[in-house]
Amino acid sequence: MDNTNDYLMVSMKILGALGLLIFGMKLMSESLQKMAGPQLRHILASMTTNRWTGMLTGVLVTCAVQSSSATTVMTVSFVNAGLLTLAQAISIIMGANIGTTLTAWIISLGYNLDLTAVVFPAFLIGMILIYRHKHRFVGEFLFGVAFMFYSLVMLSQSGKSLDLANNEAVVNFFASFDTSSHLTIIAFLLIGTIITCIVQSSAAVMAITIMLCSTGVLPIYMGIALVMGENIGTTATANLAALGANRQARRAALAHLIFNVIGVTWVLLVFYPFVEGVCYLSGYDVTAGGQAEKLPIVLAMFHTCFNITNTLLLIGFIPQIEKICNRIIQNQKESDENILQLKYIHSNLIQTPEIAVLQAQKEIVNYAANIQKMFGIVETLLNERDNDKQTTIFKQVEQLEGESDKVELDIADFLQQVSESTLSDETTTKINLMLRTIGELESIADSSYNLARILNRRTETDKDFTADQYIQLNMMTRLTNEALTQMNLVMNGFRENHTIEETYRIENDINTMRNRVKAENINKLEEHQYKYAVGVMYIDFINECEKLGDYVVNVVQARLR
Repeated sequence: MDNTNDYLMVSMKILGALGLLIFGMKLMSESLQKMAGPQLRHILASMTTNRWTGMLTGVLVTCAVQSSSATTVMTVSFVNAGLLTLAQAISIIMGANIGTTLTAWIISLGYNLDLTAVVFPAFLIGMILIYRHKHRFVGEFLFGVAFMFYSLVMLSQSGKSLDLANNEAVVNFFASFDTSSHLTIIAFLLIGTIITCIVQSSAAVMAITIMLCSTGVLPIYMGIALVMGENIGTTATANLAALGANRQARRAALAHLIFNVIGVTWVLLVFYPFVEGVCYLSGYDVTAGGQAEKLPIVLAMFHTCFNITNTLLLIGFIPQIEKICNRIIQNQKESDENILQLKYIHSNLIQTPEIAVLQAQKEIVNYAANIQKMFGIVETLLNERDNDKQTTIFKQVEQLEGESDKVELDIADFLQQVSESTLSDETTTKINLMLRTIGELESIADSSYNLARILNRRTETDKDFTADQYIQLNMMTRLTNEALTQMNLVMNGFRENHTIEETYRIENDINTMRNRVKAENINKLEEHQYKYAVGVMYIDFINECEKLGDYVVNVVQARLR
């Protein structure tokens, strides 16, 4: 190719093909996660009994979704939601590094096989399935496969049309590097890392590396250095996603980086013997000329050997990696004042609707538990006799009510963001029930605040309950707290393990006590046992507890639907 315009057109075609490759793999990965979202959740959460099963889980899931970044971000999300320990997450991440080698093999085979015959039937079948609503995710998956294969055909054709092997300037440029120098290897390793961090796709960097090697202009040593850099650069996705997450999630993302950096370090120490061993396994002679068509296989083989060997070497050191992560990201004292704050959901950790729904469920469970803590502060306020302390506790409840409003809105915004995706009917129903639940939980927080306001009237009016009234009020708050405890028990468990009967029983006890106290209050007012203002304050408190109990029933009903 002598014409500059020709080079420009081919370069644009290559960039377009890379974009198509990234889009195809993303579409394929997301559609697979949508099809098997709940199953993936259960696999990640249950198949991690030890480091070996955790590693195998990472391999299988990554092979399924064709994205180590997706698996890693899912794993970080699970750690963030408290479903996986850091040690379990590290073993899954190690397996994800092995699973992602399948992508390298697919790309390398794409340069050696004519995939055109697969592409267009996949487009046709995918289009038909997308229009059949029931199988749209399968159709999206086929579209992703078709886009990926078509991009590989385009890259292969573009690489050949560039004819770089006969371009003296390009050949001389790569020939100017000393492949026997570790400095050259490190330089290309850094280039691979930086490019992968920028494009956020190790598959794209692998594809361009294979294209350059297959033309014969990029020596195998430098190509392998780029692949090593891609292994480090791909950790940026999970680390960026974990920036707003909790400490354990950030540690899981950091463990991915540490694991790959350690691997690259030991490979650099034995670089040339290791590469020669890989070339021998691939049937490639490093000293002989030509054989450019074998280089894609050599790169895929190196990627596989490197990740398998690194995992086997380091899987026994998971506790040590965990300690390093804990030391780098240390625990800090949690604030006891702001109990109502987000803990599990972060918008940058949304990977698929199924994973996001799981995060939201955990956040709602945490919200419910904190609402009960807020009610516990109201119980403390009820039995506090010192006016100054009453004022301090009331202000704490007032602050928590404002925080509760914010938590409700944050969860609702998160769920609305999730609902913008294409969802199954089951997931849509879940989101609607979750929106109803957070509304009822916020009403419980409002009731707790109203109870605190009623109690604050003691300080403002200098009127207090009688000893008998305190006994009745404490009985009512104990019943109400029992309802909240049962609610949280249901929220934390599986639906099939709970019924609503116990909640109805407690609610019936609350209603019975409310009716009895109201009747007694009228009699005692007639007998002038206490002033009317105290009686009003007394009944207001009892009625508000009964309203709170109704909100609890609504939450449990939504959970058990």
